[in-house]
Amino acid sequence: MPSPGALVFFGLASLVLGCAGGVAFSRNILYSAFLLLGTLAGTAGLYLFIGADFVGVAQILIYVGGILVLLLFAVLLTNRIGDVKASSSSMGLATGLPFVMIVIGALSYLAVQTPWPVTEAVPTPTTQRLGDAFLREYLLQFELASVILLMALIGAMVIARRAVKEELVSPNPEEQRLV
Repeated sequence: MPSPGALVFFGLASLVLGCAGGVAFSRNILYSAFLLLGTLAGTAGLYLFIGADFVGVAQILIYVGGILVLLLFAVLLTNRIGDVKASSSSMGLATGLPFVMIVIGALSYLAVQTPWPVTEAVPTPTTQRLGDAFLREYLLQFELASVILLMALIGAMVIARRAVKEELVSPNPEEQRLV
């Protein structure tokens, strides 16, 4: 009988793989977006399962809560995009199936033959370790990333302000086409 931890892991892994396959093979973009929700939520569950609480919560907040909701709004607010069937008629299932079987076989062989280390889980929060790492070992990289993000934000404001000024200067639509 497998342990409860193994059952949780295999359940989350099958959720991620099943939903990812549904995203890849779905012909409806709306169904693909909802299956992407299952994939991202399962990935967050795997992060939480291995003790990476900060990464798991960030996965839920950023990807599931932000990007996926934005994608769903874009799909739902775009006129008739849910009716579009996305498919590639140039490649058939028979063409790709041998390659898929080779990749699945190779990955299965590697998963079975690899000596996976088993360690005892230590339930400590990762946020303290991340905070210490950002303020000690990776302080320079952290500060450089914040300066680059600040420069990008200022650049976006300058470009937006310039576009507003040009619109106020030449409100004539024909002049805007010439520019």
